[in-house]
Amino acid sequence: MAWNSPASPALQQYAELAHARLSSGGSSLPALQGPDFPRLRPVVHDSWVRSLGFHRDPAGAGAVSGLNDPELAEARRSHPLVSLMPVFDRLLIQPAKDTGLLVAVGDDAGHLLWVEGDASAKNAAERMAFVPGADWSESCVGTSAPGTALVTGGGVQISGAEHFSPEAHRWSCSAVPIHCPLTGRLLGVVDLTGHDDAVASHSLALLQAAVAAAEAQLHVEALKGAARGRRLAVPVATAAARLRVLGPDAGMLDGMAPRKFLGGRHAEILALLGWSRGGLDAAELAELLFGDAGQQVSVRAEMVRLRKALGPEAPRIGLESRPYRIGPAVTMDARDVLRHLGAGRLREALAAYAGPVLPRSEAPGVIDIRLEVAGALREAMLNDADPDTLLDYLELPEAGADVEGLRTALQVLPARSPRRSVVVARLQRLEVELA
Repeated sequence: MAWNSPASPALQQYAELAHARLSSGGSSLPALQGPDFPRLRPVVHDSWVRSLGFHRDPAGAGAVSGLNDPELAEARRSHPLVSLMPVFDRLLIQPAKDTGLLVAVGDDAGHLLWVEGDASAKNAAERMAFVPGADWSESCVGTSAPGTALVTGGGVQISGAEHFSPEAHRWSCSAVPIHCPLTGRLLGVVDLTGHDDAVASHSLALLQAAVAAAEAQLHVEALKGAARGRRLAVPVATAAARLRVLGPDAGMLDGMAPRKFLGGRHAEILALLGWSRGGLDAAELAELLFGDAGQQVSVRAEMVRLRKALGPEAPRIGLESRPYRIGPAVTMDARDVLRHLGAGRLREALAAYAGPVLPRSEAPGVIDIRLEVAGALREAMLNDADPDTLLDYLELPEAGADVEGLRTALQVLPARSPRRSVVVARLQRLEVELA
């Protein structure tokens, strides 16, 4: 196999050594950036650096179900790439059948909308959640061809151990982003996943040709619309946006072009609407926002300002009135934490928890959400987590004075664990401070 193939034994050995070094070095960013760290391809190295910003441990990175069935159906229906599926079917999906390869088409936030191709490969890929509706962004999975291609804006190939998540080490993949030919706006990504053939040089070229054909069709469709006297149809990505309300990225709306940084009040409103999927009337929103149901005039004024701040993106997130609500395709990081907990995926829940919900907000409804998410996480950690996961939870700033949590850790840690001494020291210090 050629040296420059991502699946070459030499590059795979470097990637395996890199994983071992991360494990022995505590999965730290300085370890990855050290001069003696095993050589990774630049695109892989840079992606690992980003991935460590989302996950302290590669084992905690993995796809989550970002869209439930109704949300997936709506995202497929409204996404501009739906009109291009016949192109992808003819050029990629049909040729992939009976080859062990899969073709995935995702939105610009990293959610897989369609996964087609070899039947046996589809069944095998389900074990790593490579399925429609799953979130394969770098923030969720770490390094992978579809997620990394969305970040870099160009074609990417990732093979085996180059994946950040160990769950994906049996797979190789190539991916190419697709853009609106009129505006240059990122619409989504097309991916080829399977065995080593998925990262052959001709595989990337095939994807690039298919994407070029799809973008050409979008251009033709827009020109035909203009010729009929209609306003030039510019495809606008209506796939799922992602609302981040946890930790340092709180108040960010991903999936926009560019991403939106929300002011405090606007972040509070979207958090409340994202938490109340059925919608809220003006009185209900006023109660949650101000603690006073009579502040309906203030709510309406804030909604006007929010729509103005979002501009043309407001329809993108399905922002509506009567009742106030946002569309089902908008995902929310705080909900991911509860989804993981409900499925018993405690390590994934902890990895998804970037910090308290909008930590500076004093809105009553936001405080309720903050307490609900933090409380559910703490209860699961203390009652059901393995020792390592519990100790990682206790490293969170908000758990720094959790005496009960530290006592629980001493109960579940093996008697000869070297980590017991650290827990004992923390517990003694806290007991002195609280005495």
